[in-house]
Amino acid sequence: MEGLPEVPLFEDDEEGLVMKSTDQLDPDNFVYMNFFKSHCCYDAVPTSSKLVIFDTTLEVKKAFFALVANGVRAAPLWDSKLQVFVGMLTITDFINILHRYYRSPLVQIYELEQHKIETWREIYLQYSVNALISITPESSLFEAIYSLLKNKIHRLPVIDPESGNVLHILTHKRILKFLHIFGSMIPKPRFLQRKMSEVGIGTFRHIATVQDSATVYEALSVFVERRVSALPVISQQGKVVALYSRFDVINLAAQKNYNQLDMTMREAMEMRSCCMEGVLKCFPHETLETVIDRIAEAEVHRLVLVDSEDRVGGIVSLSDLLQALVLSPAGIDAL
Repeated sequence: MEGLPEVPLFEDDEEGLVMKSTDQLDPDNFVYMNFFKSHCCYDAVPTSSKLVIFDTTLEVKKAFFALVANGVRAAPLWDSKLQVFVGMLTITDFINILHRYYRSPLVQIYELEQHKIETWREIYLQYSVNALISITPESSLFEAIYSLLKNKIHRLPVIDPESGNVLHILTHKRILKFLHIFGSMIPKPRFLQRKMSEVGIGTFRHIATVQDSATVYEALSVFVERRVSALPVISQQGKVVALYSRFDVINLAAQKNYNQLDMTMREAMEMRSCCMEGVLKCFPHETLETVIDRIAEAEVHRLVLVDSEDRVGGIVSLSDLLQALVLSPAGIDAL
């Protein structure tokens, strides 16, 4: 982290990802940056949490079933030959396997049935640099945020350098929850009362969406090609009717529907409607504080910004919020 600029940067870019400010020297702008610089990663580790670790010799299919059974979204990978952690298995791997090998409902995905994790990694690493990115417990939460956003990852293992053990997996949501819990101890910045239409935090151009008549396989294609983590599902009337996220894809393993990718998004939504809420939205007239509270309390990764007729106007993600509130004041644009 040495050599990072410490110059205030509050400018809108083309995507509208950073907060506007009329006073670059306003102390309010640095409140969250200083808060996260003054707390280390160990501070955000809960007293009790679930951690699942996979050996790379485990079959891929069993690994994904284990993720579902334990209610976790990712697991560190241990190479017993090298005696070291070598990476993470995430829902993204499941999506990439389905997208790469799916042919039709009549053809079994043998690669999912037979591949071991190490086999998949050998294939996948031909096209991707997938070394394990981690952080130490003593590193600041500011460094953790920088690493998450710069590397475009959603899970950052906290590894004890002495024992080599994984203590926790930090996420955007955990970091925001930490702020939500302990943020009352710091002054509340005045910019929190500004409207979303004023602060310009979010992505407002080239938003990836999927029609409710499209197939699940087409949605997977958008995930792979656009590298997004969720897709607003749009009706024929142009209204957002659901949000299909990467986490929804892992439910295909739970329901053993991963060989039925020709079903429409509408059918996929109906299958999950019993246990899923509607789209979590925000509006241009709402304040930044309202949006932060809503996203923290719902423990989601993003809100869909809509107009009065439920048409998609943008996506406000945790990455956008952390970039604008924490990294931009330090002169860093990790996005």
